[in-house]
Amino acid sequence: MSSKQHATLRYTAMRLGIFAGCLLLVWGLTYLGVLPAGLGASNLMWVLLLALVLSAPLSFILLRRQRDAMSEQIAPRLERAKGRLSANQAQEDA
Repeated sequence: MSSKQHATLRYTAMRLGIFAGCLLLVWGLTYLGVLPAGLGASNLMWVLLLALVLSAPLSFILLRRQRDAMSEQIAPRLERAKGRLSANQAQEDA
């Protein structure tokens, strides 16, 4: 099996890994008091949102190659689907 066959799965797993790392980092910093805790019971939501905000740009920068491989894997399928859709529309018009 080539490495491009599982590009989507690899990208998704790496993206979740980056999010999990950011989540642990933010939770640890909040637990140690470096970052402020949320109000009342909102601490979990605060930690999740901050981890999401941190992981998004990191994923964008760090996973460029994986994202390109994933788009190479998906692009031919998308073109085939577009071709079938246009063929079906042309058949309906006739």
